This record gives sequence, C-alpha cells and structure tokens, in this order.
Amino acid sequence: MPGTFTTTTVTISTGSDEAVTDLTGECERFLRENADGADGLLNIFVPHATAGIALIETGAGSDDDLLTTLHTLLPADDRWQHRHGSPGHGRDHVLPALVPPHATLPVVGGWLELGTWQSVCLVDTNKDNPDRRVRLSFLG
Repeated sequence: MPGTFTTTTVTISTGSDEAVTDLTGECERFLRENADGADGLLNIFVPHATAGIALIETGAGSDDDLLTTLHTLLPADDRWQHRHGSPGHGRDHVLPALVPPHATLPVVGGWLELGTWQSVCLVDTNKDNPDRRVRLSFLG
C-alpha cells in the first residue's frame, strides 16, 4: 500500500524583534487535516538562511533563555564578515548552523509525538525579515 505525502506552506509573522514562535498548534492543525489517523513523519522546514526550528519548552522562560544564549554565542556586533542589513546581521546567517532550519518528528495515530514539555518552535533572530514561510510535510 503506497504511503501518503502531503505538504503545505504557512506564513508566520515574527515581528521586528528576535522571536521564538511556537508552531505546535500549526503542526497539530495540519496533521488533523491531513494525517487521517495514520502513523508517519512530520517534517518542518523553514526555507530561510536566517531562521531555525527548535524543540523547546515555551512559556516557562526557556524561550527567552534560548535567545539570551544565542546573544552570548552570536553577538550582534561588527565582527561578522556578512555585513548587509541591521548591525550584527551576519550572526543571523550563522544561526542555522546551531539551530537547524528543519526537524522531522514522529506521528503516531495522526498525533505529533512530543514529550510533555516539548514544543515545535521557529527561532528567528533576523529583525529585518518579519514574515517567514514554514513548510509542513507529512509522510504517512
């Protein structure tokens, strides 16, 4: 029996500040509409050179801690070779090496298999691009 493959793109507005945006609800909605109770894999991909996908707890400070950590590892200053955009924008282009632009997660019975405190999040430190596309793909 052949598997099912379906994909869509959603647009997420992250605003003009650095952001960790919870995508879990979007992922669950997509699976409700497309997985039909099947087992499979959900791939989340952000086709941007300055954003990533992370699994992290949200709402208890971890999302802010992640942004603080990224500031420590990737300061927004003039050390970067890549210099167009806002000051320190070169660091945004290094971000996907640390927070990859994709994640592939198990789906069981049409439901995303996440740990108790895990959320699927878009990590965006690029203040110059407030609108992001995120591709959701289900292979069942």
